[in-house]
Amino acid sequence: MTKGEYRVGINFNPSNNDTVSKIKQMAAEMIDLVEEINAHADGPHTEVMRLKSIAQTHIEDAAMWAVKAATKQ
Repeated sequence: MTKGEYRVGINFNPSNNDTVSKIKQMAAEMIDLVEEINAHADGPHTEVMRLKSIAQTHIEDAAMWAVKAATKQ
């Protein structure tokens, strides 16, 4: 399981909703893509790590809100 899959709970979809599956898969892929970003050897490593973390958190948040929209009764 990738970091992105873990973060979005890729296997949790009790309603078996196709839209939820797509949202989670795309968000997981985006989180994993951000994870691949490397800090430049001559750049501020801690700043890049901070920015990656913020980006991944916002992707996770967006997936959560999108799933809520897709499943709202």
